[in-house]
Amino acid sequence: MTTSDATEKKPLWLLIEENILGLDSQDLSGENLEASIQRIAGELDNAGYNVSHHGGNLLQLRWAMDETRKAGRPLMKDFNATIAALTLEDVADPYSVTNKLISDIGKTWPRFKESARRTDVIQIVEKTKLDLLIAKAKGLPDDEGIRFLIAEQVDPEVTTNALDITGEKLEQVNTEIKKERAERARVATLLEAVEGKPDEEKVKHLLTNNVSEKLITEMANVDQDAINAAKQAMEEELKEKQRLAEEEAAQKAAQKKAAASGPSLEEIPPDEMIEYIDSIREIMEFSDQEKEIRVMCEQSSIPKCLVDIAVSEPDRLDALEKEAEG
Repeated sequence: MTTSDATEKKPLWLLIEENILGLDSQDLSGENLEASIQRIAGELDNAGYNVSHHGGNLLQLRWAMDETRKAGRPLMKDFNATIAALTLEDVADPYSVTNKLISDIGKTWPRFKESARRTDVIQIVEKTKLDLLIAKAKGLPDDEGIRFLIAEQVDPEVTTNALDITGEKLEQVNTEIKKERAERARVATLLEAVEGKPDEEKVKHLLTNNVSEKLITEMANVDQDAINAAKQAMEEELKEKQRLAEEEAAQKAAQKKAAASGPSLEEIPPDEMIEYIDSIREIMEFSDQEKEIRVMCEQSSIPKCLVDIAVSEPDRLDALEKEAEG
């Protein structure tokens, strides 16, 4: 997880080199060299580093000054320039770039290759990587910067401070990411069910299961044309299903209507014909209104064909009765 080490105390060698960076060429000249060494030693003493009265530390300062004179420029000038030129791609592997940096700069400053400095250089490279990550995140729209730092495993506190967001906002984005991961897992399972099938069948399967087009494009590895073709095919299939459903409903309605209408005249047995006609006559004695006659006949389960005759050709009932009697 990427964190910030900005609060840690700087190592002595680095602070020495930073102080040397502030010197000019006259400070490094023969007559001014010792005074410059003593001045830097005093400044380091004041900063909490025992240099003036510590032989090893003072010797380290003298060696650094000597290397600077030989190179003709401060070590930090090259070091800072190298660090400033690093890109996110360069620092993808901090350990690898640290090795190269130490090797390159160590050609001019051999003491820079000391193993004790490697850890410090790695920390500087990692801090540089963090700064580059934050800079990129700040340039991304909406919540993409937050997502970017989460993906890079940047420490949550560093993320909230760097992007000036609340912990609640960070948690919200984390929750969204978890949901998206769960959806991806669901889609992966759906794709397993249609593995080896044509693209159109895969897309139909995913659309039917409410997968977004964006995720279909990404995970099914198809383009928008394939999605559009599948959607059109599904629309046509839906129309055909609706047509068949409507046709079936119409058939059922016709059957129901036929069942409600009862048998045709030819299908009514003579004895039942006589009974139906007698019932119709009783109903017609009760009412001469067509609507009432039809309602009462329907309640008595009298075939519709006879009811139609009763209300339109009542005299025909006599002929039908005689025919039924033989």
